[in-house]
Amino acid sequence: MELRQIRHFVAVAEHAHFTRAAESMHLSQSALSSSVRALEGELGSALFERTTRSVLLTAAGKVFYPYAKRMLREAADAGAAVGRLRTGEAGTLALGTVQTFTAVDLPALLARLHYRYPGIEVTLREATTAELFEAVAAGELDLAFVALDARPLPAGLTALRSYTEELAVVVAPSHPLSATDDIDLAGLQPYPFVDFQAGTGLQTTIESLFVAAGVHRRITFRVSDIDRVLELVRHGLGVAVVPDTIARRSGLRRIRVRPNRPRRILALVGRTLAPTTVAAEHFLGLLATNSSAVPTGGQTEE
Repeated sequence: MELRQIRHFVAVAEHAHFTRAAESMHLSQSALSSSVRALEGELGSALFERTTRSVLLTAAGKVFYPYAKRMLREAADAGAAVGRLRTGEAGTLALGTVQTFTAVDLPALLARLHYRYPGIEVTLREATTAELFEAVAAGELDLAFVALDARPLPAGLTALRSYTEELAVVVAPSHPLSATDDIDLAGLQPYPFVDFQAGTGLQTTIESLFVAAGVHRRITFRVSDIDRVLELVRHGLGVAVVPDTIARRSGLRRIRVRPNRPRRILALVGRTLAPTTVAAEHFLGLLATNSSAVPTGGQTEE
């Protein structure tokens, strides 16, 4: 059963005449008649009573008619829905991010996407890098912002964008280091640490920095929420190494690390280099013009 056959049937039913129905569809009468007969053959029932003066629906035709109309409406609706996806008037974007991602102002970027393409529905999942890798690979997420350590991306995933974030030390205003502007890693060894531990990424980078410098850290708190890290530091319970943007916003005393300001690598990952949906394509287009994005190579020095 083909849609064109259903359209031909409905035209004949509404015109009650093969010739007029054929003219309305710019077909020959013989072609229209042949199409309707093929449909009747598939259904195994005559749909019209044909006389020399009129064409009437049979009992089977009367039963089939509302279904035929519904099929045509649904086909039109389906075509329109696909068209809206193609133009970006509708669609979905499943996006993931690690908790400490600050290389892009993600809320502002999503607000721009919503303003420009209000028909796109966005879902946002916050998780660890390992969990985000799994979700993207499984097709649960279209894209994800992740924090990378020294290991390569899992097979089947590709980096679409990459960023660097400078790291800084934060201490409470009452901490002995509060008057310090910059410090080397060895200078932090006497103090207890609050460690952010929510999967590989930031903490792996931090641990590698101290191991490479031969500095042992005494970690007294391990937490999986960056706000809890900052609150524990605020109460003088330890020092912490966090992304510089978070340090700036925290209200805590921010100390730079010398001699080379440490950085971590982040990436936006997907399953393919080219976006697989129009919604993802629009998101990447806005991301490319986002002034708050910091490309690989580091943030601008003050």
